[in-house]
Amino acid sequence: METKGDLILVGRLGRARGVHGWIWITPDTDFPERFGELDRILVSEQDAWRELEIEAAEVIGGRPVIKFVGIDSREDAARYTNRQLAVARTQLVALPPDTHYVFDLVGCAVRDADNGRRLGEIIDVIRYPANDVYVVRTDSGKDVLFPAVNDYVRKIDTVLRTVVVVSGGMFDDTDEKNGS
Repeated sequence: METKGDLILVGRLGRARGVHGWIWITPDTDFPERFGELDRILVSEQDAWRELEIEAAEVIGGRPVIKFVGIDSREDAARYTNRQLAVARTQLVALPPDTHYVFDLVGCAVRDADNGRRLGEIIDVIRYPANDVYVVRTDSGKDVLFPAVNDYVRKIDTVLRTVVVVSGGMFDDTDEKNGS
């Protein structure tokens, strides 16, 4: 999920499904069932957003499909292929404690727990089954992969845009330790 100001991108419309105006969604959310809980959603339209009313939504084979009011044919649905879907930040699914949205972590400064020194900035989060990995760009321009596990991540403050970590020498300027 990424942000566009106060809007959060939650997916992209795919190809039409069937002949009655249904459209497949490629979700960019851990909560694909969320589409069935919405009455309206924002759909990208050139350089603007258009709010469309949702007539119905369901999940088929683990993938959501959606039907908008007034889009009643395969041809009408096909006109919406590849358009982005977004919701207002206020419509986000509440997360359990100590969990964060990726878009809230990207852009956070990473600081060393021992001395407070700035180590870099999170530019991406790679999601793996065992744990996430932060991609941290150092001030010298190198990318360091840092495990997002409790043993190393001491504090996350998305309001102050800071993540405090035990670096264990991973951010030393030697090529061997940075994996370059």
